[in-house]
Amino acid sequence: MNLFRLDASIMPGASTSAELANAAEAEWTAAHPEGTVTRRNLGTDPLPGDVWATAALAGFTPEDQRTPEQQEAAALGASLAEELRAADAAIIAVPLYNWGVSQHFKTWVDLVIAGAGPTAELLKGKPVVLVTSLGGGFAPGTPREGWDHSTPYVERILRDVWGADLTTIRRELTLAAVNPAMESLRDLAAEYHAQALEAATAAGKALVRA
Repeated sequence: MNLFRLDASIMPGASTSAELANAAEAEWTAAHPEGTVTRRNLGTDPLPGDVWATAALAGFTPEDQRTPEQQEAAALGASLAEELRAADAAIIAVPLYNWGVSQHFKTWVDLVIAGAGPTAELLKGKPVVLVTSLGGGFAPGTPREGWDHSTPYVERILRDVWGADLTTIRRELTLAAVNPAMESLRDLAAEYHAQALEAATAAGKALVRA
C-alpha cells in the first residue's frame, strides 16, 4: 500500500495544516505498518517557478525537437504525475495564503497536468483527504465570507479533474492565538481546533476502510 502526502506550508515547524495531516496519516500508518509513504513538501522544497512554462511548451513540441530544458521539464511533470497515479490514497495539506493557494502549490498542479494531460484522472476513485488551514474566519455571515479562493480551487482539481473520492478538513481562525486583535475569538478557535483534529482522525480511519 502506498500513501502519497503533500504539504504546502512554508512553516514546517509550526504548521497547523501539517498537524491535521499528521493525525490522518497516523491512522493510515497504524493500519499499514509495512506500507510506504511518498512525501512531497512544496513549502520547504519548492519546484522551480519557471519550469511549468517549459513543460507546457514541451507538450506542443515533437519529442525529437525538444530542447534539453524541455526534456527535463517534461520528465519532471511525468514523474510528479506518476507519484499520484501510484498512490492508493493521498493526504493533501494546503494552507490558505493571501486568500488563495501559494505559488508553490499552483506550480505543482500545473506541472502534474503538463505531465499527465488535462483530462487524466490520476486519483480516480481513490480516497483523498484535503486538509486546509485558514488564519481568519470565512464562514457564512463573517466579513470575509467568500474570500477563501483556495479551498474551492483545490477541491475542483482533486475531485473534479483528478477524480478523487474527496474528504475536506478545514480549520479556521488559526491566527487567533497570536493576533491580539483576534483575542475575543480564541475560545471559538480552540473549538475549531478540536473539531478539526477529530475530523482529521476520522478521515484517516476512512482512508483505511476505503
